[in-house]
Amino acid sequence: MNNQRNIILAVLLTALVLFGWEAGLSYFYPQREAATRQAQAPAVPAASDNASDKSIHTREGGLTNAADMALERKDLKSALAGGGRVPVKAPGLSGSINLSGAVIDDLSLVRHRESVDKDSAPVRLFSPAGTPAQHFAQLGWVGEGIAAPDARTQWTLAKGTQLSPESPVTLAWSNTTGQTFSITYEIDSDYLITASQVVVNRGAGAVGLRPFGLINRTSKTSALDTWNVHAGPIGEFAGAVSFGPDYDDLAEERVVEMDGSAGFTGFTDIYWMSALAPAKGKAEGAYRSLGGGLFRADLLYPQAILPAGKQLANTTWLFAGAKESGLLDKYEDMGIEKFGLSIDWGWFRWFEKPIFWLLLKLFEFAGNFGVAIILLTLVIRGLMFPIAQKQFASMAQMRAVQPKMKAIQERYKDDKQKQQQEVMKLYKDEGVNPLSGCLPIFLQIPIFFALYKVLLLAIEMRHQPFVLWIKDLSAPDPLHILNLFGLLPFTPPSFLAIGLLALLLGITMFLQFKLNPAQMDPMQQQIFMFMPWVMMFVMAPFAAGLLIYWITSNVLTIAQQWYLYSRHPQLKSQADKGAQDKARAADRDKAGA
Repeated sequence: MNNQRNIILAVLLTALVLFGWEAGLSYFYPQREAATRQAQAPAVPAASDNASDKSIHTREGGLTNAADMALERKDLKSALAGGGRVPVKAPGLSGSINLSGAVIDDLSLVRHRESVDKDSAPVRLFSPAGTPAQHFAQLGWVGEGIAAPDARTQWTLAKGTQLSPESPVTLAWSNTTGQTFSITYEIDSDYLITASQVVVNRGAGAVGLRPFGLINRTSKTSALDTWNVHAGPIGEFAGAVSFGPDYDDLAEERVVEMDGSAGFTGFTDIYWMSALAPAKGKAEGAYRSLGGGLFRADLLYPQAILPAGKQLANTTWLFAGAKESGLLDKYEDMGIEKFGLSIDWGWFRWFEKPIFWLLLKLFEFAGNFGVAIILLTLVIRGLMFPIAQKQFASMAQMRAVQPKMKAIQERYKDDKQKQQQEVMKLYKDEGVNPLSGCLPIFLQIPIFFALYKVLLLAIEMRHQPFVLWIKDLSAPDPLHILNLFGLLPFTPPSFLAIGLLALLLGITMFLQFKLNPAQMDPMQQQIFMFMPWVMMFVMAPFAAGLLIYWITSNVLTIAQQWYLYSRHPQLKSQADKGAQDKARAADRDKAGA
């Protein structure tokens, strides 16, 4: 009866850990939100915000609904075939600029493909307004008392024929009161477009103008936003990077104006980002919910009074591309404030950045990202080995003084204060520190979490093959046991999609727990016996690269434990004796019951 009760309690505790983990972290460590204030905005019915968004959000983002994907192909073909566009051809980006509104609404990432298939299309980041994957950027002005260009304005191509690193283009438009507006676009070999806005006032008097930039997108294509990796509005304000508000909060608040000057503002997914940054001067940032799952990030410059016969110039950077760490750091050095921190490294970035650097170096050395992960795990385990050795030595010392400690406890069982004094004296005489066995564990936690986070964020792992059937380390194991590794014509549900890597994870974790000192009560033993198989189901949908890291870590831990037990045989023998004593005590309790 006791064993059955213990098993039931173990199952309940495990379920609590699995399902309460994310909720607990979200409660105790909520995402840091920037200070915000409500702005006046036209009322929009609340039901319209996300009512139409029934898409399933994935790790990479993008459309997942078959009807949306079909409609996107149809709408793109129609929108891009109508003419009135300036081609964009660069090593990092390709697409076009719409002369209607001077909107940058057609951009694809040349260096990144939608799938591992070499013939697959490049990742599309920007799509025209009205398409299911709507995502675009626009630069313009708000005018007071004059006609300023808007989203319906038909611009003319005043200079250049296509936008490339060697060839900037200039769009121009004039109103009827003497003001001429122009935007000159330049592009580098990666993902940065520089937009120079100029207004020349040939009118009779001064005019008021406020330059702006905006990014408009749907949340339908957003990546999955989790407690440890943010997807949604992002920006740098008042010297700090803000990961928030998220789309749900913004849909509820309608308008969020950020405090402080904006270093950059836009939207991020795990791998991709679109952002605007002032190249000169100061600007404010705001986020808006437009209803229907559409959102907007605004970059607003101060209003300027432009006298007759003068001109007003303004320059803005537009980033539209992949979050490649080295490239973001380069743009930060160029002047975009804290741009490298747009990768959601989290609290342990001081550990993560060196680990990430080492991972890339090992990748350059090995030529295989999976091998680089194994080598990185080996290096970190090697660096942590002295700490683990210290931990085992401390455990051996504690085991050695257990008989003396038990004698003290029996002798002074009625005098707790005296008992504590004698135990502390025993520690001092024997040179034992009871906390030294715990300290190594706490030292390892941030390092191993940092390694996990690096593998979670590294776009360099995307579409990288390992061996045999693992063609993409950033995707889950594609072969599942329940369909006989693809031989049967069905796909198991995600919670049953157990692949070979997940099975190896469960086996290695089980072997690791079996080698641990058996000093826990029967219920704890039962938890640790089936915990590996629970984790097998939990980890199965994760990226293959993460599972390879965890399996390698388990194998190295097993080897480490074998070695350390050989160095400290008394620890193993005492652990086995303790396990036998507990088993005999449990049998006596069962017989007595």
